[in-house]
Amino acid sequence: MVSQGFGRDKRLLTPRQFKSVFDSPSGKAPGKNVLLLARANELDHPRLGLVIGKKSVKLSVERNRLKRLIRDSFRLNQTLLGGLDIVVVARKGLGDLENAELHQQFGKLWKRLAKQRAEASPPGVSESPHA
Repeated sequence: MVSQGFGRDKRLLTPRQFKSVFDSPSGKAPGKNVLLLARANELDHPRLGLVIGKKSVKLSVERNRLKRLIRDSFRLNQTLLGGLDIVVVARKGLGDLENAELHQQFGKLWKRLAKQRAEASPPGVSESPHA
């Protein structure tokens, strides 16, 4: 059973980790007012980084709400994502969406990334670690 937590090991922490995803993303999932960039990591779990600037979401309350929601959605969907480093880049207007709409949108985006990852892995290689 994969841990459903969101500890330090599930986060992108250093500028270098973020840069590696920005420089050569292997997957992209654009959504309404948001962009997800992903890159395979050599780990057995996904890691998440958030870029939610003051320019795109003015109020700190809104930025914090978004971070909470995105982390929660990630936490619930991380089993789909395997070994990916994912950076979520917020765009103008993301803070205007309702919580339910955000959860729904991120659910779709995680699935899209998981699908891209499955298509990118060589044929004959199973996604399941228990194969």
